[in-house]
Amino acid sequence: MAYVIVLPEFGLVADPLAGIITTAGESLSPVADKVSVLEASAEDLVNMLSGEGNYVASFPGREKTLAIGGSISAFWYGLAIGLLVAGVIAFQLIKVG
Repeated sequence: MAYVIVLPEFGLVADPLAGIITTAGESLSPVADKVSVLEASAEDLVNMLSGEGNYVASFPGREKTLAIGGSISAFWYGLAIGLLVAGVIAFQLIKVG
């Protein structure tokens, strides 16, 4: 029975006949540790959508940064789009008049 080496540093091999990835006598704990870090980052990205709380890797006391940053960004985008629309209307009025 032949195995294909997937990650030699973690001892992962693939069984092409069964179609699974398994260990070759070594522990999966380093892989599980990296997966838990990746899960924390993914959960952090999903939690950013609410605008409350803080990042996993942020400094303490920065709980409202997402809400404040989002409102400032929305203000500037609204101002830019409003001025663009007002400019188009003003040029149309000058052109007609």
